[in-house]
Amino acid sequence: MRPFDYIRPTDAADAAERISGTGVKAIAGGTNLLDLMKLQVETPEVLVDLGRLDMASIAEDGAGLRIGALVTNTDTANHARVRADYAVLARAILAGATQQLRNKATTGGNLCQRTRCTYFTNTDQPCNKRKPGSGCGAIGGVARLHAILGASDQCIATYPGDMAVAMAALDAKVHLTGGATGERTVPVRDFHNLPGQTPWQENVLEAGEIITAVTLPPPVRARQIYRKVRERSSYAFALVSVAAIIAKEGGKIARADLAFGGLAHKPWHDPRLSELLVGETPSPALFEKAADTLLDSADARGGSDFKIPLARRTLIAVLTEATEDQL
Repeated sequence: MRPFDYIRPTDAADAAERISGTGVKAIAGGTNLLDLMKLQVETPEVLVDLGRLDMASIAEDGAGLRIGALVTNTDTANHARVRADYAVLARAILAGATQQLRNKATTGGNLCQRTRCTYFTNTDQPCNKRKPGSGCGAIGGVARLHAILGASDQCIATYPGDMAVAMAALDAKVHLTGGATGERTVPVRDFHNLPGQTPWQENVLEAGEIITAVTLPPPVRARQIYRKVRERSSYAFALVSVAAIIAKEGGKIARADLAFGGLAHKPWHDPRLSELLVGETPSPALFEKAADTLLDSADARGGSDFKIPLARRTLIAVLTEATEDQL
């Protein structure tokens, strides 16, 4: 057990100021951070508890919806508007964790959760994400669950979450406060970083910056699907997941927003898929072409090669299901 100081800020500005120092970590639900502290992966000197800040409500945002950073996953998934208008988000959250974890996990904390790569969580192994410059044990090691898209020679870990994959399909926006810029808004598709040469920089949060809310755009009339393929049905992390929002008009695809989990260091969104699909008549050949486009740069290492055909089959199955009936 390592000793640490524990602070409860009075408001978001106070919180942002307190987390700007070194050795400081923000904590909300704690469902990820506390586990990492027990493993000695995270060893903060100060914990700043955001749990009492006024960011735990869901409210109308024009025709869209604003979800506070401290809204629990349970409350989001059960919210009437989310279930009715953003079903892909509710389904992703319900696929992501046990009820007990959903009762504690928060919107902001979920977005900031860290990889479950075993080389990251085992302090005896090299990991550039945990200890920059130490190497990536997964490269050349056992990496069956690792990235096939967007990886680098520094890191092949995957982002573990489900909620952010659905939010990427929905083109949600993340609202931030603090840091050098004060207030800013970032598309969720741009919130997480690819590893590049700095895999420890997992997202765009600056020092002293916290998430205050996520906003969802106005809903659209479309088929919403979240399909998660995993090794067991009882709340395992995704081998491949697909969040899809597909609309048809006159027998042709009018909208196709897709995001993928389990394939990369971040929720994967490829705008080429929408460009390829929209305006076309659904067909097996079209869906095969979409899969070719998604996977044209796929690179499997350490036994993750099975993810390539698995991602192909999953995408084709989702597109087939989404376009079976005229909307």
